[in-house]
Amino acid sequence: MKPSQTLQIELERRILHGLRLEWQNACDDLPAEMATCMRPPLFRLSGAEGRLGGWNPARGEIFLSRRLVLDHPWDAVCDVLRHEMAHQLVDAFWPGEGQRPHGSRFRQACHILRAVPDASGTYPTLDQRVYADSASPDDRILRRIRKLMALSDSPHIHEAEAAMVKAHALIAKYNLDLAACEKKRGFVSVFLGQPALRHCREAYTLGQLLQQHYFIEAVWVPAYVVTRGRMGRVLEISGSRANVQIAAYVYDFVNTYIDGAWTRFQAGRKLGRHRKTDFAIGVIEGFTAKLDAPQAGIEDSPAKIRALVRREDAALNGYLTHRYPRLSRIRRGGRMDPEIHAAGKAEGRRLVISKGICDNGSGAAPALLPDSD
Repeated sequence: MKPSQTLQIELERRILHGLRLEWQNACDDLPAEMATCMRPPLFRLSGAEGRLGGWNPARGEIFLSRRLVLDHPWDAVCDVLRHEMAHQLVDAFWPGEGQRPHGSRFRQACHILRAVPDASGTYPTLDQRVYADSASPDDRILRRIRKLMALSDSPHIHEAEAAMVKAHALIAKYNLDLAACEKKRGFVSVFLGQPALRHCREAYTLGQLLQQHYFIEAVWVPAYVVTRGRMGRVLEISGSRANVQIAAYVYDFVNTYIDGAWTRFQAGRKLGRHRKTDFAIGVIEGFTAKLDAPQAGIEDSPAKIRALVRREDAALNGYLTHRYPRLSRIRRGGRMDPEIHAAGKAEGRRLVISKGICDNGSGAAPALLPDSD
């Protein structure tokens, strides 16, 4: 057997193991009477191109498309898995009712499992639904923000700063209008970065920045780490599709900026990984202070609007309460080198979010694509 075939077999074995662990993780959130009815299914990867996944009650089997698990990020895989689990839950908890495949019981099961009820055949995957461009009102707002971020690429620092301030003011105004809107709104949740057994402290600080300034909620959730064959954690953000796109872009941009700034700072020095954390936290804190600073010429500051939206956005609060029934707070701290931390803060005050394309390493599309008319 060729080495490439051996690697492929091992990868698929780990993925199947991960599906089993994610299945159990989803079952742990079910009401007790439902959880006791669920039996671990067989898991299979299918080469069929026509379907993302399926539930076979005769075999007690959930299959997922090999293309799905190899070409899409893990949160998209889990999204399809929960859809198929909803079919399994209907058969296990409401047997013999003769329900249509996507009938009322199925939609009820999807709600309980926090799954998407739409058909998983030709339906777009989670990453496609979140990052694809469209003609929706949200995307028109995104295009305006992109144009402002393009101005942030200006070599003239004052022009760049002004453009970024206007972009953040537009984001804040958009969310104030959104929170006041009475029509039903949809929310999405996506992973940022890769699931891991351990995360550096700056990852938690960056999650706080996104939550405080970009109208999303950030939660660390269990997720399978394929490379380690165990459950770890990953940062998941939730909000409107537009806000999630913007926050995902900022996440990538800030991480890329930190890497470049750290490379320049440590040149000629022998500094370890912990010192990069001190520097990175400083960058994020410096940028946060910059966003919190009063903005001249803006009648309602983004900070004031953020506080107002957080109080008024009952729809997002309801979504979060359902999606995360058991939340606990994590405090992260540690000693830092004050000189390196201060250098990071100074660097962060120079950071300007501008237009570009960043790869978030998850296989998803960039959060902000090039301008389109």
